[in-house]
Amino acid sequence: MKINLKKINRPIKINQKKFFDQRGYFQEIFLKKYFNLDIKFTALAKSKKNVIRGLHFQIKNQQTKLLHVTEGKIIDVVINLKKKSPNFGKVSKFLLNDGDMLFIPKYYGHGYECLSKKCTVLYHLEKYRDAKYESGINCYDKKVKSKWVTKKPILSKRDNSLISFNEFKKKYKTL
Repeated sequence: MKINLKKINRPIKINQKKFFDQRGYFQEIFLKKYFNLDIKFTALAKSKKNVIRGLHFQIKNQQTKLLHVTEGKIIDVVINLKKKSPNFGKVSKFLLNDGDMLFIPKYYGHGYECLSKKCTVLYHLEKYRDAKYESGINCYDKKVKSKWVTKKPILSKRDNSLISFNEFKKKYKTL
């Protein structure tokens, strides 16, 4: 399945074929000839149930992401942060299981909640991570309306202190 991701300006779930046999399955994750992305690096995040990560973005050098759930089940939430977009502020949610992939274009904030006992998510990114330009929107901001499943989330200190969507609009001229 060939997808020109350079022409897609919204998040999309990508269903990659799995090859099953008595041992389990084999899945090709990233083939440049099919996705035409210039992947610079790959990162891995492991989480336990009720962990919420995000909603993260980079202020400069925005990252196009291709996420692959290698283990578990997550709810992935993305928010359009491109101020000139007619969909600015629009939130989309995706339920992703083992083997599912999600394409997230640059200019989107991203986060997810681990719904299973443990989750492993592989990130393929077109731009390098730059800690001085990392930011995010608080996952519980009422404007975002993400409606997480867990009532007792596990958040990092950083994620717990992220700005609101209204603060984002005031603080940043554009993404």
